[in-house]
Amino acid sequence: MPKAVRFAEYGDIDVLNVVDVERPEPGERQVLVKVVAAGINPGEAVIRQGFFHDMFPATFPSGQGSDLAGTVEELGAGVTGFAVGDEVIGFTDNRASHAEYVIVEEDNVSPRPAGVPWEQAGALFVAGTTAYAAVHAVKVERGETVVVSGAAGGVGSLVVQLARHAGATVIGLASEPHHTWLTRHGAIPVTYGEGVGERIRAAADGTIDAFIDTFGAPYIELALELGVPGERINTIIDFPGAAKHGTKAEGSAAAASADVLRELATLIVDGELEIPIARVYPLDEVRDAFFELERRHTNGKIVLRP
Repeated sequence: MPKAVRFAEYGDIDVLNVVDVERPEPGERQVLVKVVAAGINPGEAVIRQGFFHDMFPATFPSGQGSDLAGTVEELGAGVTGFAVGDEVIGFTDNRASHAEYVIVEEDNVSPRPAGVPWEQAGALFVAGTTAYAAVHAVKVERGETVVVSGAAGGVGSLVVQLARHAGATVIGLASEPHHTWLTRHGAIPVTYGEGVGERIRAAADGTIDAFIDTFGAPYIELALELGVPGERINTIIDFPGAAKHGTKAEGSAAAASADVLRELATLIVDGELEIPIARVYPLDEVRDAFFELERRHTNGKIVLRP
């Protein structure tokens, strides 16, 4: 029988199990995808821990996962844009991609270009659309200076590249082991921690136009102290801070579409965007994958391979 990740209660990684499930059947305008790669994301860990219960309650036993890439295994009624065997990049809103098979709405998949490696394709949706939305939220323009917190993480690494692609000077906050990667991708690395504000000012050598926070508190307050206007500060995680200070908090939902996936995939093919892959785990090692993710020290994405 096919396997899928399930958890039957909120908790730490020990509530995650890989279990046998019935093979899902696609309905109208749906496709069944045999998953080749599926990224994991911090939001999934937070939901599993129950911290988002009021906003995103789980129905137990719950699956998890949004990102996916794989091959079309079966077509539901009315599907015209894909054929069995097609290689696709996509996403599901049903917490289901950490599995061997997943049902996906036809509108939520896009062809996988041959130039996009499976691991990058499978990790593209959440991080890619979140980074895309964040950069557009602060209206990055050529010649401006943008600061990115958590700049070497799964989302931050993509924010850095997309802001550079838009023509901005990017200051990336990260630990020193990640500075080489940031420099190689055209960013100015700055170590976070005590005195970071002074280091940012020195690196900026002038006005700081926008600030994108991918880590959380206290970066909204720091951005305001640096003189960044509230409408040009975006956080993907510090929602209480955004509400308190009136800054933006746009994430993947603002760019969740197959059209954006196609645009990002084209950037990968053209060599304008890289999805750094920190590590790939087999599906059976999902607990280990989330243990590493929740330490928050990876450079890039962690991916499951069923």
